[in-house]
Amino acid sequence: MFKHILVPTDGSELSDLAVRRAISLAKAGGATITFFFARPNTAASIYGETALLRSMDPEVLEQVVHGRAQEILAKAESLAKEAGVAFDSLSSASNGEPYEGIIETASERGCDLILMASHGYRGIKGLLLGSQTQKVLIYSKIPVLVYR
Repeated sequence: MFKHILVPTDGSELSDLAVRRAISLAKAGGATITFFFARPNTAASIYGETALLRSMDPEVLEQVVHGRAQEILAKAESLAKEAGVAFDSLSSASNGEPYEGIIETASERGCDLILMASHGYRGIKGLLLGSQTQKVLIYSKIPVLVYR
């Protein structure tokens, strides 16, 4: 059975369901969970392909993203605490894409499983938005369990 599970979460409904599933799995197997929020690189968000927030000051954007990360992680922590599952959590800004931070964190923390949600984007939407889950599946050397 798995001993240390990394659970990336973005606060979406599907991601929340994956958090709950991970907690159940950890409780059944006596595993520890690390909840992880991959904060986007704010410079890339402003100047890169995902430039949706060009008018926002980078420092303000960082504060907003950090605050949201803390809310998302606090919710996951509360569920784990309620279930009696050992956990820790962190958010990390990456110079690359979120999938890189997920894989790096799993490796650094000694995780033996990554359990994450997939929104299942396909076709043109999948091409345009990309899939962090798909990239984790491709590049991770650690087993990945995808919740849909």
